[in-house]
Amino acid sequence: MSEMDSSSESGDSLHEKVIDPFHAEKEEAILKACKQRDLTKLRALSESQGGFLNDEIRQQAWPILLGIPPKYDEDDDSWKDLPRHRDEDQVQLDVDRAFCYYPEHESETERDLQKSQLSSLILSVLRRYPYLHYFQGYHDISQVLLLVLPVHLRSAALARLSALRIRDFMLPNLQAAIAQLRLIPDILKVSDPKLWRHLSDTEPFFALSGTLTMYAHDITTLGEITRLFDVLLAREPVFSVYMFAAIVRSRREELFDTPEDEPEMLHSILSKLPKPLDLEGLIKDTVALFERYPPDRLPSWRWGISGNSVLKTARETEGKTGNEKGEGKGGVARGQTMEDGKRLFERQVRELMWMEKKEKARKWMWKNRRPARTLGLAVLVGVIAILLRRSPGGPMAWVMGVVYRWWLG
Repeated sequence: MSEMDSSSESGDSLHEKVIDPFHAEKEEAILKACKQRDLTKLRALSESQGGFLNDEIRQQAWPILLGIPPKYDEDDDSWKDLPRHRDEDQVQLDVDRAFCYYPEHESETERDLQKSQLSSLILSVLRRYPYLHYFQGYHDISQVLLLVLPVHLRSAALARLSALRIRDFMLPNLQAAIAQLRLIPDILKVSDPKLWRHLSDTEPFFALSGTLTMYAHDITTLGEITRLFDVLLAREPVFSVYMFAAIVRSRREELFDTPEDEPEMLHSILSKLPKPLDLEGLIKDTVALFERYPPDRLPSWRWGISGNSVLKTARETEGKTGNEKGEGKGGVARGQTMEDGKRLFERQVRELMWMEKKEKARKWMWKNRRPARTLGLAVLVGVIAILLRRSPGGPMAWVMGVVYRWWLG
């Protein structure tokens, strides 16, 4: 391990590693799982105390979880010759605000260099995959990958993460992201009905920043966010939603101190992560919550989450398939390609367009409900009149009377 890695904010010192038997044993287990590309073991190790321990090990584990093939070494500047992406101006605005909390730079020159690297990383993905839409907070996720992974893996890692894990957030609008948030009340309802009732008037938009950015926008230390990325990359995407539900449950007493008829105040409390944040306890609680109340049992999962959403296309599967142990289990849609990501993206866009048309039609019908009812009634009266001519009196006369009274109100 290099001097730089051993002294990094997210790693432990070499001295501590030597004298800590648990640390040494776990490191050996992680490296063995990486060598065997055993995703099931990597997932279990990511959930246990300390995650993947340090950045040197993460440089081996994260690419495996992201589905990058062994000995991948394809980093070039060909993206610079591609057309500009429509969102590049916003990218620059966000990059200018990057690296506020970490790492500590010795000079502005050093910080500017890292900002330039971050901009290049983001643009390399957006120009190669121009169908993706940038969102504010994407730079926070990209920043974590930049600070942990070696140069030749960064662009491939961010690209696969974008198309296969956070694709729902890179659509033309945030409807798919909001659909994910709707799972939180369902999780609370089955796990803590009293708390669910207390928050029933509070929309789950308080979780948008956390889930949208894999918590990279809200956690301000490199050691904590890399530790969290260990488990978020190892588990299926919906795990991030369960994590916010676990955060809400952990603040139960504080939330009950605020009246339920003050949703603005409850939103304000929940939109900020608790400090200090017990990451190890949170991960443990989220795992237990997920296992006890799996997404298949949630109403919003069945009717609110598209079959093309990453929540469903990047699910953990039981058993072993493919050539590697635990293929498809953990990681990001392990067997999928970037072409698969684009195909699923296009399906989701078509769904969004259809939903938009349906919503416009619904609004039009509501706006014109009175004229529409008049037209419908006129047709109905015409039909009844014809039938009455054929058979005066009887049931049709009674029906006509009912319709007439209904119309008069």
